[in-house]
Amino acid sequence: MRTKTILWPTDFSETASHALRYAIEMANLYQVGIRILHVVDQPLGDENYMILAITPEELAASMEKAAAEKMHALLAELNTDLKVETLIRRGDATEEIVAEANGGDIGMVVIASHGRSGLAHFLHDNVAEAVANQAKCPVLVVK
Repeated sequence: MRTKTILWPTDFSETASHALRYAIEMANLYQVGIRILHVVDQPLGDENYMILAITPEELAASMEKAAAEKMHALLAELNTDLKVETLIRRGDATEEIVAEANGGDIGMVVIASHGRSGLAHFLHDNVAEAVANQAKCPVLVVK
C-alpha cells in the first residue's frame, strides 16, 4: 500500500472534493502518486423512438468532454508536486472503480461516502459501499 498509487474516484461533487484532501494527505505521507478517476454513465436510449435529438453515443461523448473540462479545472487548482494521473471512463461507476482499484498498481482508494443527493441518492446503489466491499486494497470512505 505504501508504494502504490492512491485512487481518488470523483463525481466532482463537494463531498468528493472533501475526500481529495484526504487523498492528497495520504499521498504526501507515503510519497506516492494520485490517480483521479471519473466515470461517465453510459446513456441509454433507442434512436428509433426519436426522443433524443442526438444519439446515445453523441451524448456520452458530450458528457466525457464536459468531464474532461472539469478535470482540467480541478488539476489547475491542485497545489501538489505529486504525480497526478487522470482517467475518464464510460460505464457503471462501481464496476469501473473496482476494476481500477483491483488492477494491481493501486495501494488505496479514497472515496467520498456519497456524492448524489435527494432523489438520485435513493435511486442508485451506494458506490462507496460497493467499492469498499469489492476492492482488494484498503478503502478510506470520507464523509
